[in-house]
Amino acid sequence: MSIKEIQDQIIEEFSIYDEWLDKYEYLIDLGREMPLVAESDKTDSNLIDGCQSRVWLTCSRSADGRLHFAADSDAIITKGIISLLIRVFEGQTPQDILAADLYFIDAIGLKENLSPTRAGGLMAMVKRILAYAQEAAEG
Repeated sequence: MSIKEIQDQIIEEFSIYDEWLDKYEYLIDLGREMPLVAESDKTDSNLIDGCQSRVWLTCSRSADGRLHFAADSDAIITKGIISLLIRVFEGQTPQDILAADLYFIDAIGLKENLSPTRAGGLMAMVKRILAYAQEAAEG
């Protein structure tokens, strides 16, 4: 599935909720459903700077060049947010990630309904994913 198709799917899922409280609940559910990462991956080098809560993000590359992400956070809403980002970028090529237009964040109203520190954390997560993709694209 393409990055665009996944984003459209997320927008559709969030469109069933009228109130932001319900969208937060959905984010919390997504965070709870996220697979756990190994404690050994919760290192300072995997910690994302710029997040109010602690967020660890790892990236690996499969033989076909696609990127695979795993993450965890000590805050459940933040975990839900990173789960959305992982869903969009999981299994994509570095080139597709770097070329992606991340429109779902604005389309579901995520950025404007987060506190300024959480919105900053969201941007820090996106920046780290793009940095991993750039690193992989450069070889």
